[in-house]
Amino acid sequence: MAPPKAALDFLDFVNASPTPYHAVHQSIARLEKAGFTPVKERDSWSSTLKPGGKYYMTRNGSTIVAFAIGAQWKPGNPIAMLGAHTDSPCLRVKPVSKKSGVGFMQLGVETYGGGIWHSWFDRDLSLAGRVLVRDGKGNFVQRLVKIDRPIVRIPTLAIHLDRSSEFNPNKESELFPIVGLVAAELNRTGKKDETKIPETENNPEETFQPLKNMSDRHHPYILELIAENAGVKVEEVVDFEIVLYDVQKSCLGGLNEEFIYSARLDNLNMTYCSVMGLIESVNKSSLSQETSIRLVTCFDHEEIGSTSAQGANSDLLPAVVRRLSILAGSGGRHGDSVSDKSWEHISSDPDVDLTTAFEQSMAASFLVSADMAHSVNPNYVSKYESNHQPEMNKGTVIKVNANQRYATNSPGIVLLQEIAKRAGVPLQLFVVRNDSPCGSTIGPMLSAKLGVRTLDLGNPQLSMHSIRETGGTYDVEHAIKLFESYLSHYSELEPKILID
Repeated sequence: MAPPKAALDFLDFVNASPTPYHAVHQSIARLEKAGFTPVKERDSWSSTLKPGGKYYMTRNGSTIVAFAIGAQWKPGNPIAMLGAHTDSPCLRVKPVSKKSGVGFMQLGVETYGGGIWHSWFDRDLSLAGRVLVRDGKGNFVQRLVKIDRPIVRIPTLAIHLDRSSEFNPNKESELFPIVGLVAAELNRTGKKDETKIPETENNPEETFQPLKNMSDRHHPYILELIAENAGVKVEEVVDFEIVLYDVQKSCLGGLNEEFIYSARLDNLNMTYCSVMGLIESVNKSSLSQETSIRLVTCFDHEEIGSTSAQGANSDLLPAVVRRLSILAGSGGRHGDSVSDKSWEHISSDPDVDLTTAFEQSMAASFLVSADMAHSVNPNYVSKYESNHQPEMNKGTVIKVNANQRYATNSPGIVLLQEIAKRAGVPLQLFVVRNDSPCGSTIGPMLSAKLGVRTLDLGNPQLSMHSIRETGGTYDVEHAIKLFESYLSHYSELEPKILID
C-alpha cells in the first residue's frame, strides 16, 4: 500500500527545516499557497483584517501565528486555537567558535535543550540557521542558510581506549566537533585571504568595531561557506545564529514503510500537522457561516522553557487574541451590509461590549496544545504505565497528568472525542507511571495565562530528543484530519459542552 501523501509532504517539510527559521519559512510557503496573507504585529489591523480573511504573522522569524476569521464573527465569539513549537534540541555554534587542538580545526558549540547528546556522535553533520547581512542600502536583513554537505563531526573515543560501561561525555570538553585539519586548511586550493570588514574612510563611525572581526571569531572557511550559501560576500556578514544538523534525510522505514525515521519529529511533526490542519479546514469548510476564528500558533524556545519574546510564555498569543477579540464583525446593527467602517473597533451591536470582549472570547475558546507523545518502546515496557501504552499508527495521544503537567481534563476529552468521531480517526490515552518524572508542554502555561480551556495531545514517537527519532507514517494523516475537524467544528460543538 502506498504511503499517505501527507507523510511524504511531511518528509519534504522536515528535510527543508533544520532550524525554527526554516520551519517558519516552510509554513509560510504552504499558507500563502492556500491564500493566507501576511500582517505585521507593529501595524494596525483594524482596517486590514476582514471577515472571511486568512492571515499570518511572525515574531523573530522563528514563531508564527496564522488565523482564519469566520465571516459571521463578532467580538466575544470563540477562538479555536492550536499550539505547537518549532524548536528541537540541538548544538548551537558559539559566538566565538574558532578552536583547534593537536592539528584539528574544531568548532565551539553549546547545547540547546535536553538532547540525547551521545546520539550526536559519529553523525554526518552540517550547519544551518540565519545570517544578518548588510544589504548595500544601509540596512541589515535576514538570510537563511543550509549547507547541504557534511562538514562537521563529533568523534567517539575508540573502545580500545575506554572500557567504561557507560557513555556520558562531558558537554564542555568532549562535545566539540572537528571540521577539518589545520594543515589541510593552510594548503587549501582556492583559499581566500582572510577578509576583514573594510574601514570606511568617509564615515568615521564605521572605523570603530565594538566586537572582534568575524574572521577572528570563526574559522574563515566556515565564514566563506556561510556567506556563499547566503548569497553574499564574507564582509557583508554581520552576525549569525547557526546550529548543527544531521544531513541524513528523513525517510520512510520499516518492512511496510510504516515508520518515519527523522530528526526533529519533536516537534516539527506537530508544527506541520497544525499548519496543514488549518489549511485543510479552510479548504474543506467554508468560512461563510463560521462564527469563530480558527488560529494556529507555533512557538520557538519550548525546549528551553518558553521564556522569551517568541516563546509561549511571552505576551504573543495573549496580545494576538486580545486584538482579534475586539475586531468588529462583518455587519452593523440588524445585519447591515459589510463596510470598511463596520470593521473598525466600533460596534453598533447593542449585545457587544468591547470592554469585556477579550474575557468573553477566552471563556468560550479552547486551546489544543500539540506536542509529540511517547510511543511504547518494546525494549523498555516496564517504563510505561501498564494501561497507558500508546502505539504508533494507532492515532493521536491525549496526554493526562493529575499534577497538571498536562492541562487535559474531562470536558476537553469529551470535546476531542466528538471531534475525532467527525474526522473518523482513532485516539489514545497516556499517563506516566507514579514513579516516573513527567515532561510538560506549552499547554499548562498558556491555559493559566489566558484562562482558556486546554487539552494536551501529540502523535506517538520513539527516541524523543535523539538526533534520529521514529514516528508513525499514518499518524501524520491522523493528526491533520483531527486538527481540521477541530478547527472546522469547534463553534458547533462548544455550546453543547455545558460546565460554567
